[in-house]
Parts: sequence; structure tokens; C-alpha cells
Amino acid sequence: MQLLEERIQTAGQVLGENILKVDSFLTHQVDTNLMKEIGQTFAQTFKEAGITKVVTIEASGIAPALYTAEALEVPMIFAKKSKNITMTEGILTAQVYSFTKQVTSQVSIAEKFLSSDDKILIVDDFLANGQAAKGLIEIIEQAGAKVEAVGIVIEKSFQDGRQVLEEAGHQVLSLARIDRFQDGQVVFRQADL
Repeated sequence: MQLLEERIQTAGQVLGENILKVDSFLTHQVDTNLMKEIGQTFAQTFKEAGITKVVTIEASGIAPALYTAEALEVPMIFAKKSKNITMTEGILTAQVYSFTKQVTSQVSIAEKFLSSDDKILIVDDFLANGQAAKGLIEIIEQAGAKVEAVGIVIEKSFQDGRQVLEEAGHQVLSLARIDRFQDGQVVFRQADL
């Protein structure tokens, strides 16, 4: 997605060997116009797939997932990283390691929001080592629902997340695929969409 790649080039900051800071439009402050374009792109791609729900993980995946769900006219569910006192029964959980935060969290979705009839599109902000998507897939499969695809806003193709997910039989579609960081700049490879 050309618009996204341009935004990464102009507003993204390369931090070290494998971290991209995009807090000015995705991970802290949200550019709603860009998120709407992202949502419409994913929705257009999956309009014939019979998607019944879009699932993400809090927090930075919420904006692109919400706009995708809106464009598909389906509900959006986000997995919570901490259980609150209102989550008292029927909770589906998985352990997820965050590459950026370097912590493991137990993520949860109330099972009443997923059923074996659901066809799920996972949408998330980044794909690095694939652990967030794997955790979501685990929860979705606990409910008996089917994962149709994993939609990623920014993929770090130099890490093994795509390979992990594809080897497990899941379709991965990324809007921006980073090949490498070179001299503080982002070098892209051909995106899926």
C-alpha cells in the first residue's frame, strides 16, 4: 500500500537493528484517515470471504481492526492483555510474548463473542515473530471458529513471523513489508496488497 509506505518513510523512525517507531500515526497517535484507508483495503480484499468478525489484540491493533470491521459491516473483538473484574466466566486465553515490550501476557476474549460459525479475519499492527497472531489463532480455535486470514499493517519480513504462520497453514496478507533497515532508513519489499 503506497500511502502507508510513504507514511512510514516520512514519519517512521528506525531505532536500532529491528525496531520501527510509528507512534505519530499508528501506535500512539492514530491517523484516522490512514486507518480508514487501511480498513477499506483489507475489507475490499476479503469482501467475498464471508468474514463474520475481525479480531485483534489491544492496543495498537484496535484502530486498523475497527476500520476494517466497519468497512466489512461486522463486529470487531479485541483480546485483552489483562483480565478485569467483569470478565468472570467463559474466558478463552493464550500466552503471548511481545517482541517490542519483551514481556509475556495472558490475553483473553470472552467465549460468548466467538462461535464455531464464525469466519475470522485477524488484523494487527505489526508482524515480527508472529506470537501475537499465534495467540489470537489459539483463542479463535478454542472457540471452534475458523481463521480465514491474518491481515498485517506492517510486516518485518526479516523476522520469522510470516514463516511461522504460513507453516501453520494460515494466509498472511501485509500492507507494508519491510525487507531491512539500512543506514537508518526503511527498505521495503513487495507488499501483498
